[in-house]
Amino acid sequence: MITAAEPPGEDGDRELTVDELAARVGVTVRNLRAYSARGLLPPPRMVGRTGYYGREHVARLLLVREMLAEGYSLAMIERTLASAPDGASSATLALHRALLAPWLPPEPEIMAVAELAARAGVPEDSTLVDRLQGLGLLERLDGGRLRVLDPALLTAGLQVLALGVPPDDLIDAQARVNAHVREIAQTYVQMFVASGLQAFIDAGAPPEQLERARELVSRLQPAAAQALLAAFRTEMAAAVEEAVETVLSRLAEE
Repeated sequence: MITAAEPPGEDGDRELTVDELAARVGVTVRNLRAYSARGLLPPPRMVGRTGYYGREHVARLLLVREMLAEGYSLAMIERTLASAPDGASSATLALHRALLAPWLPPEPEIMAVAELAARAGVPEDSTLVDRLQGLGLLERLDGGRLRVLDPALLTAGLQVLALGVPPDDLIDAQARVNAHVREIAQTYVQMFVASGLQAFIDAGAPPEQLERARELVSRLQPAAAQALLAAFRTEMAAAVEEAVETVLSRLAEE
């Protein structure tokens, strides 16, 4: 497993200029500046107009390069690093990346506000967009564009709207669902940490056990999803049966 550690060398502690950093890691200066612009690298130490980079910059850049080689997009790398603890070392980020990867949502989708309204079959409404942004489902961009953070959830929502459910009612329902799902997720994760991950953390997260920890995390996702879906089907059947009986009893009374 690659850990994104800096290559050994006697000058490993020497600060580097942007050209030297690019040469050390094997990327172009243009790409390095692009990574910095996206916040993938910490800012350098500035002396006048010259920036100087240290070991942590080298390790972070190696991590970014490795994630790109593994098929991560820059947007996904940005989201992964943004969700990591503040001040995390590159070694910690590598661990964070390994354990978080199975849970990352699909690549965000960029669309115009008008396109979203057309797909939903409703007039353009900034209030609805604001509500969706408040739920964390999308972000506003320049030029009337939106970044949909989970396209799969958007597709599901559009299917519900096609059934005739008003957008405001769907958003209200999704907000309540999100709260319940958040609690369910915390229940599963706390159980997993207590029963499996804690021993790995207590051992100091040894690199030789990282693959095993990552395997456990990846296996938790389908197991938890299957259990949740099975419970949901049972509860949904009971709720539908109750609702149908209520409607039929009212019809019988008329």
